[in-house]
Amino acid sequence: MLIRRSTDAGPRISPSSPPQLTDVGELRSWVEEISVPRHFHFESNANRRVALWLMERLRGWGYEVAFHGEARNVVAVPPGLRGTAVLIGAHYDSVPACPGADDNASAVAALLAVAQACAAGGTFPRVAFAAFNREEDGLIGSTEFVRDTLPTLPWQVTQAHILEMVGFALHKPGSQNIPEGLPIALPDTGDFLGLLANGTSARLLGEILAHARGALPDFPVLGLEVRLGLERFLPVLRRSDHVPFWEKGIPAVMWTDTSEFRNPHYHQPSDTPDTLDYDFLRRVAQLLAHTVLGE
Repeated sequence: MLIRRSTDAGPRISPSSPPQLTDVGELRSWVEEISVPRHFHFESNANRRVALWLMERLRGWGYEVAFHGEARNVVAVPPGLRGTAVLIGAHYDSVPACPGADDNASAVAALLAVAQACAAGGTFPRVAFAAFNREEDGLIGSTEFVRDTLPTLPWQVTQAHILEMVGFALHKPGSQNIPEGLPIALPDTGDFLGLLANGTSARLLGEILAHARGALPDFPVLGLEVRLGLERFLPVLRRSDHVPFWEKGIPAVMWTDTSEFRNPHYHQPSDTPDTLDYDFLRRVAQLLAHTVLGE
């Protein structure tokens, strides 16, 4: 395993112009809209309402949007997309009785921010978006998407950016923990963005870090690169929607605030919008926009 930091010496990709990204107020309004208990079975009406709200938002920006699969994954693509595309994904369901502001409304809000930025110029880049359902039931939605949906689409995924809890940060020492069993050292202040890549995704991880150095040099970003297929033996690294892409051999990086290793509200009724750091969330969305827009 190798920890790679945006502050390390290495390639730097400086943006030619900043992407047109929404402000923290709109990010918060999206998080608040999504943050209701919305488990696929136990809060099925709310789950469907959130899905329909996402579809309406994305259609309003000009995307072709549809439900896919029994899990009701929401997939949005530029009009007439063919060939290849970068995919941004985030799950929109929650565990039962949990508002799920960080898990995972924060990630869906970042996805929406980048989708809005991609549509702002009038000419859509080759970026597609998938809001997966049923992540909390064992990655059912993303597994169905990779196994059943991708082979039927007229476009192929060249790389996937999977967002998993990206809105919580604490700026005090002692606020960050390390997953048990991982032989790594992390800062003890929970104010960094974490990236997780396997061997197939190492090059993509390097590109993201290069964009971070060039576009957001004061934003701490740490990447964990897992080599030699060791991710198969570490369950803590296989808990989100990047896994089906890894298993298919598609380069995929998970973006995260490290979940319960920082956020005490993980899977609790207290995971509410007022606990998030919206400046941190916007910087995550900025880095993602710089990365996929190639600026």
